[in-house]
Amino acid sequence: MDFDLSPEHDAFRKVVRDFAESEIAPHAARWDEEHLFPVDVVGAMGDLGLFGLVFPAEWGGGDGDFASLCIAIEEIGRVDQSIGITLSAGVGLGANPIFRFGTQDQKQRWLPDLVTGKALGAFGLTEPDAGSDAGATRTRARSEGENWVIDGAKAFITNSGTPITSLITVTARTEDGISCFVVEAGTPGLTVEPPYRKLGWHASDTHGLVLDNCVVPDHHLLGAPGSGFRNFLSILDDGRVAISALALGCARACLESAVAYAKERTAFGGPIGRNQAIAFALADVAVAVENAANLTYKAAWLKDQGRSFTQAAAIAKLYSTEAAVAATRVATQVFGGSGFIEENPIARFYRDAKILEIGEGTSEIQRLVIARGLGLPVS
Repeated sequence: MDFDLSPEHDAFRKVVRDFAESEIAPHAARWDEEHLFPVDVVGAMGDLGLFGLVFPAEWGGGDGDFASLCIAIEEIGRVDQSIGITLSAGVGLGANPIFRFGTQDQKQRWLPDLVTGKALGAFGLTEPDAGSDAGATRTRARSEGENWVIDGAKAFITNSGTPITSLITVTARTEDGISCFVVEAGTPGLTVEPPYRKLGWHASDTHGLVLDNCVVPDHHLLGAPGSGFRNFLSILDDGRVAISALALGCARACLESAVAYAKERTAFGGPIGRNQAIAFALADVAVAVENAANLTYKAAWLKDQGRSFTQAAAIAKLYSTEAAVAATRVATQVFGGSGFIEENPIARFYRDAKILEIGEGTSEIQRLVIARGLGLPVS
């Protein structure tokens, strides 16, 4: 039994950490305050190969493993959760559906730019009345001649309105069930609504979408008719491990910052870290970070081995995201009043963490998936 990542993984982590600390960390507070999506940095991440890590070299990718992607997301998320989710969604929800289910022509048309970070794709699954109950999709697509006409609305779609967004994969109900279609940015009938005013992830791009008589050609059908729901559920397994890695980065950042502060901040005649109330709270966070890392990279390892990882993904996502929320709360408490000031990155992490328990399947949905995996007859 070996819990160590490879020397190559360790070297890659150092490269990504150096990039994150030099190119992202100094600007994260400003991006957050200004709700600014940093296109230049996304491009630099593409140049570093982060958007192509898990894809074959024939499409411009790095032929890497899923553990490497988790390392990248963790390290980016350790300094800025908004940029971490941009990477996670760009790979797992943008490029991955095209790679997994696209025809050769579809891959040739869209994948190279997505894999190199020149373009971003979005994942149009969630709707105003179909979030956790994704099977309740109301968006519809009807066949007309050599085209499909799509009508409906989508909600909370990441990377859907950036200057480099090239496409949105959209689920819609058809005669065969729920199918999936590629809708290119700028298609007539596709309206990208104004960005949401969010609690956190201020530098991440998130919009609602309206499709009104949106016409796409037959060859924009992604996968077989009626396979969209099943295919997208499998995409979510990857995404849950990625979100677990993002949450791990958040929790680790809070632990590192709070420990450093507890060593230097003095009260009642000495550093506050000597008080058991502080020390024990941080010890609990350290345990949670260790567990989150083990669960995240176990799930990634299972995927890389070609083994079933649905249960492991749900467990990792549930534990790591709830651990991240707890870690931000503890860190804010350790920092006291200064943790409640926006100039402190801990305040940003506190705001950013909550969505981790919601996106890619809520904690309640993860518990449902886990219970089903146990063979329980849950509804």
